[in-house]
Amino acid sequence: MVTSRRGATGSRVRLLPFGDRAVLAEVADLAAVLELHAALAAAPPDGVDDLVPAARTVLVAFDPSRLSRDAVHAWILFCDQQGPDAVLPGPLIEVPVRYDGADLDSTAETLGIPVAELVRRHAAAEWTVAFTGFAPGFAYLVSPDWPYEVPRLASPRTRVPAGALGVAGEFSGAYPRQTPGGWRLIGSTDVVLFDPDAADPVLLPPRARVRFVPERSRIAAAAVISGGFGASGGRDAGDPSSALPSSSAGHGVAAPALRILAPGAAATVQDLGRPGRAALGIARSGALDRGALRVANRLVGNAETAAGLEIVLGGFRARAEHDTWVCVTGALADVSVDGRAVDAYAPLHLPAGATLAIGAARAGLRLYLAVRGGVVSPTAFGSMASDVLAGLGPAPSAAGDVIRSGTPAGPVPTVDGFPWSVPPALIDVPLSAGPRADWFAAGALEAMTAATWTVSADADRVGIRLDGPALPRARSGELPSEGMRPGAVQVPPHGRPVVLLADGPVTGGYPVIGVVPDAALDALAQARPGDGVRFRRV
Repeated sequence: MVTSRRGATGSRVRLLPFGDRAVLAEVADLAAVLELHAALAAAPPDGVDDLVPAARTVLVAFDPSRLSRDAVHAWILFCDQQGPDAVLPGPLIEVPVRYDGADLDSTAETLGIPVAELVRRHAAAEWTVAFTGFAPGFAYLVSPDWPYEVPRLASPRTRVPAGALGVAGEFSGAYPRQTPGGWRLIGSTDVVLFDPDAADPVLLPPRARVRFVPERSRIAAAAVISGGFGASGGRDAGDPSSALPSSSAGHGVAAPALRILAPGAAATVQDLGRPGRAALGIARSGALDRGALRVANRLVGNAETAAGLEIVLGGFRARAEHDTWVCVTGALADVSVDGRAVDAYAPLHLPAGATLAIGAARAGLRLYLAVRGGVVSPTAFGSMASDVLAGLGPAPSAAGDVIRSGTPAGPVPTVDGFPWSVPPALIDVPLSAGPRADWFAAGALEAMTAATWTVSADADRVGIRLDGPALPRARSGELPSEGMRPGAVQVPPHGRPVVLLADGPVTGGYPVIGVVPDAALDALAQARPGDGVRFRRV
């Protein structure tokens, strides 16, 4: 369903479907986005979980158990009719920079201006944070004083250092942490742009005004630029505090529970994530197979929201530091205690000194290990989840690490057996039309449902790339960045779909042809390279 009405400026707001938990409100330009976002943010009704402004859209995420889609549509259209009294400017923040970026010379050449003019225009402009995305604290800055449209790099860098200052399209922005990136780099800064432990973690919030102040004694002339970026000051913005909390909500005082002997391919701490923070550039994260984590927690007497370990492909071993209970769920793998085979999906008592071993996964991809009392780890934005893209939360577990647990929520239940099924090698996934289905050739959605897709080796917590027939576009060109959510099926230029998962970016510029409902994402968490995926229209 697409709904629209004529706004005060003569533009139209279009309401585009975005799965079962979001609506994409599209307007004419960035100024209209700022107006609509301000009106929506003034008094959101109960049930609206997030508002994510972007270049031409505002993504409205909602809880369908508390607010219907029709009610969300009506509220957005009402706010558009009313409009805000005024879009108040934010505080003015000065950011010291060095114009020493690796692309400074080539960017000036692309724009047909001298390097000195590029530096002068960029530093003289007053910028405004239009929205955040891509990574926590990454601000998309715009300015009426900046007249240039700068093309992105044809081949993105695999590593852009923290503090690198770049330009792309009409935007400028600085990278809060080391990430891949395709913007043209013209400078660098030492300021910490994102600090998850600070009272105000984002230095450049939406609507803030920004001026870049050159450190004049350190501006590099184009003739002597070596391609370096200068020293990066401060700690990595994604590095969480190393101080272990003495307590965590629902867990009480932490005590050593397990010592990891072998973490397997990867083992990370995960709970149910940190939803509702996409406007700050922070993804939901958390366990990909939430159902498996919930069950594991219930079977050892924890609250379903407690943190556990998410283990990829098995190969995990740990020794009990004291008597405790654990439970293993998720993928199919052999589980043993001191070499004796035991059941998954059942509470297991581990005496002090006993060794728990989880073999290689034979079906499915991710296993979940719950420890009685819940895993206790440093929190970031109210969650212990490890976000691999943003670098939030604890680092992946390593041999020798001690897993601590808190106070259990209730007794270990008495169960004779818990019903569960082996993750299949062919996964049936429901799919609804996405907000940009019209960017694709006629029949593209039907082609998606007719094909059996293969999970590629490019599959992680950020997303899953599927191999199969290329989906041709009906429209060319770049889509302005807009809000994204787990379950969005993006199609990059190579034509193969990518399903975003919990650590995926909160904004993106690839068109979304379809959306996987939130409840169906747990099944995709168990998809391993080589497995098949079939989409079913809903």
